[in-house]
Amino acid sequence: MANDESILKFEKVTFGYSENIPLMSEVDFSIRRGTKTTIMGQNGAGKSTLFGLITGSLTPEEGRVNVVTGVSIALSRQVIPRAELDLTVREFFQKCFSEKVYDIDPRIDDILEVVNLKGHVKVHDRIIRSFSGGQQARLLLASALIQKPDLLLLDEPTNNLDKAGIEHLTKFLINYEKTCLVISHDADFLNSFTDGVLYLDVYTRKIEQYVGNYFDVREQIVARQEKENRKNAQLAKEIQEKKDKANFFANKGGQMRLVAKRMREKADELEEEKVDTRKEDRTIRPFIIPAQADLLGELVSITSFKIMKNHKSVTRKTDIKLKRGNHLLLRGPNGIGKSTLLEAIAKNEAEGTRISPDVEIGYYRQDFSTLNFEDTVYQSLSAVCKKQSEETMRSVAAGFLITGDLIHNKIGNLSEGQKGLVAFARLVLQKPGLLILDEPTNHINFRHIPVIAEALDKYEGAMILVSHVPDFVSKIRIDYTLDLEK
Repeated sequence: MANDESILKFEKVTFGYSENIPLMSEVDFSIRRGTKTTIMGQNGAGKSTLFGLITGSLTPEEGRVNVVTGVSIALSRQVIPRAELDLTVREFFQKCFSEKVYDIDPRIDDILEVVNLKGHVKVHDRIIRSFSGGQQARLLLASALIQKPDLLLLDEPTNNLDKAGIEHLTKFLINYEKTCLVISHDADFLNSFTDGVLYLDVYTRKIEQYVGNYFDVREQIVARQEKENRKNAQLAKEIQEKKDKANFFANKGGQMRLVAKRMREKADELEEEKVDTRKEDRTIRPFIIPAQADLLGELVSITSFKIMKNHKSVTRKTDIKLKRGNHLLLRGPNGIGKSTLLEAIAKNEAEGTRISPDVEIGYYRQDFSTLNFEDTVYQSLSAVCKKQSEETMRSVAAGFLITGDLIHNKIGNLSEGQKGLVAFARLVLQKPGLLILDEPTNHINFRHIPVIAEALDKYEGAMILVSHVPDFVSKIRIDYTLDLEK
């Protein structure tokens, strides 16, 4: 179990993308060997940046990041580098180690069991590119776990894992005897193994350290917020009283003016004592995705579709017709070809699918490749704005917490969660007739997910959805389900 030796220490670390607004300011904390810690904080607070500072891919502007000498670190990356897509599974995992591992095949089998990606007899010689996006995400996670490092950094490890996959991973982490830091929005998953939290406060730009399981810490943070809010309310009342008295004495003239001045000074002092309340746990505003007007009759007809079975393309027949207001859920295991089918439909290139000519398609891709990472958020939103005013555009953006300078940031510099919010803001401005959504909850803060579910439930155009989150899907009206496996 944990001992008192610290394995990692931040000393007065400051880091940010611009001098005026650092992401972190003079941050201090230390992590003890053998502990399991959750990283909490709003989208864009700097959670993934923290990992970059620990691995050394980012350098602090001030202060020091001290990792104990000889400590091995592994990070679960979010995407497989293009150069590694043509490796075999065996080569891909061998690359995780600096020296040749002779018993690599049984190790691979064990670790694929952990991420629930088994059942391929000759998986070791398969090319990485031949796996689906969801399966590649599991391979990435497995590539960190297989190293059994002294310090394991996991960034949203439950994305792309189904229920069984999350259970396997949870068991692995509970039994993991070394140190682990995890970024995740899955509360039950975190609560099962966490014994502490690092909380990145987007407002004070500090990191607070809490001890206890995830649910306990969340309650501590909420209690602290409520206490701060009560203190502020009390101070606001006192400030108003002082100001009222100051005005009363000022009108009396003479000596009373000095009393009035002192009262004003006292009011200013109290103003200083107010705590910056955390705008931390803000949730996006409820929103509607308006459907394209004047659409009649059949918008989408699907008579056949292709799936991957035993690494071969197989055509299946079906008969689905979507009119305005019809919602279709696509189901099937990782690797069967859900994302491939969605992409072909979105590009209007899917054999067996016919889309009515005037239908505008709104497409949400789980890897955000429909966004141009070189564009600023402003350019990206303007591109779909049609004849709406700039005021409308900014108001929609603000509803998705895109305010202030954020709108002039490049898409590529945003956190994954912020990219997701930009993608939703674009759909609202675009007003599509057909909405195609591929895993729209990946990377999204858990607080926003019920708001998004409600918007999709109320969407009045035709919709095709893929999601592996049953709780999310249960909140959305589904008219047809197409199980690609059956």
